[in-house]
Amino acid sequence: MSFWEYLGNRHQQLLTDAYQHASAVFQCMVVATVLGVLIGVVTYRSGWAGALATTATSTILTVPALAMIGLLIPVVGLGVPPTVTALTLYGLLPVVRNSIVGLRGVDPALVDAARGIGMSRPMRLARVELPLAWPPILTGVRVATQMLMGIAAIAAYASGPGLGNEIFRGIASLGSENALNQVLAGTLGIIVLALLFDAAYVLVGRLTIPRGIRA
Repeated sequence: MSFWEYLGNRHQQLLTDAYQHASAVFQCMVVATVLGVLIGVVTYRSGWAGALATTATSTILTVPALAMIGLLIPVVGLGVPPTVTALTLYGLLPVVRNSIVGLRGVDPALVDAARGIGMSRPMRLARVELPLAWPPILTGVRVATQMLMGIAAIAAYASGPGLGNEIFRGIASLGSENALNQVLAGTLGIIVLALLFDAAYVLVGRLTIPRGIRA
């Protein structure tokens, strides 16, 4: 069976796997973004706290994805819980690091001006610092999303959702007629999803970042 025939016969299952893959990555990135920005807000003013946050989230990335999921299985079980936990943890570093860099890069004169017109600390953060730090934060989100697209495939090891199931089925049946088709379909599906997500982030950037800041 050719690859195109395989896609025609399995398109319904592949679309379901692709939706589950995209949904898992998107939801985990939402959580990782919220947590990462909060960590950045709490730690960016202190040199040692920012370094500690960056080091801690960097350490998570040194753990191989397969080992991470394997360690989570006895704690949270199989399926969605280890997938969500692992992806969220892996997505933290780019967001935390870029949040700290972005917030530290805000011009102090602008913050002083906002203080001078009577803005409180939360108002300065919400209306001045975070909007100006948004471009590097968005870049961190884009990097994390691309990274999670590949890592999410490993979730199939723990009966997680997504296109990794197609890849693992192909690897498990190497030598069979459709083994290569399965691996190729899963891999290309992940690449297409990654490109679609990145295009969406470019659009978000154009809609949310003022032209002057982009320039």
